[in-house]
Amino acid sequence: MEEKKGFFKRLVSGLAKTRDNVVSGMDSIFHGFSNIDEDFYEELEETLIMGDLGVNTTMNIIEDLRQKVKEKHIKEPVECRDLLIDSIKEQMNVGTTAYDFENKKSVVFVIGVNGVGKTTTIGKLAGKFHAEHKKVILAAADTFRAAAGEQLKEWALRAECDMIGGQEGADPAAVVYDAVAAAKARKADILLCDTAGRLHNKKNLMEELKKINRVIDREYPEAHKETLVVLDATTGQNALAQAKEFNEVSDITGVILTKMDGTAKGGIAVAIQAELGIPVKYIGVGEKIEDLQKFDSDEFVNALFYTE
Repeated sequence: MEEKKGFFKRLVSGLAKTRDNVVSGMDSIFHGFSNIDEDFYEELEETLIMGDLGVNTTMNIIEDLRQKVKEKHIKEPVECRDLLIDSIKEQMNVGTTAYDFENKKSVVFVIGVNGVGKTTTIGKLAGKFHAEHKKVILAAADTFRAAAGEQLKEWALRAECDMIGGQEGADPAAVVYDAVAAAKARKADILLCDTAGRLHNKKNLMEELKKINRVIDREYPEAHKETLVVLDATTGQNALAQAKEFNEVSDITGVILTKMDGTAKGGIAVAIQAELGIPVKYIGVGEKIEDLQKFDSDEFVNALFYTE
């Protein structure tokens, strides 16, 4: 519980820039208008779009707000604040966000372009699972980037888990094959695979992921498969575009948003969840292992609209 409370505090401070960017703009609209008219909705719409919530998501939120205002016969703009918060929460709710894989024998693929903090995120996940007394094996299948194996090895040591692969230029599918054999032999709970993030050459990436998937299906059919894409929140709409592209090459089951601290574009978490229907599963607000936590949309929205 303490850890959760500490994380909420970090989330509140991490979202400070987004709050200044989005929420303060909204609040000035709620307080600046004397009645609810078209201008009021238009200003609100613009503020949400500028806050990286995405056009479709914003339209849905505004539509929902109009509906509620009508139903509840609301006359005061300031009374719309809580309705809007509820509406954002509803947009982000894609059913019960599945963390089933954490308690099953799982293979977790982590994909994402270079520079988003993918390898670090895998290290943090390994540390998190290790702290929950799970046996983790890391597969260094990003054999394209020179330092990826070295970097992952450091994290493996920190998280006290075994790492397979890490040789630059090795065949990723062969690395995964070896890692699966190790996971079976050592009775691992979770096999975490770091994969290359090359979106500019989608065809190659697609083929590579297909090949890796075939290895898993053949060698480890009993394992639950999870594919998480790591996105850098500071890139805003660009992160949403990346998620869409990765979703074309792989069946993404969840999103990990990194660098949420210190970005004004935190609204992207709402857009990803609402526009892609893919749940944000983890959120990172700092460098430490405990700065990566499960994502809770209620908690996120509460932290975003936090008032003392």
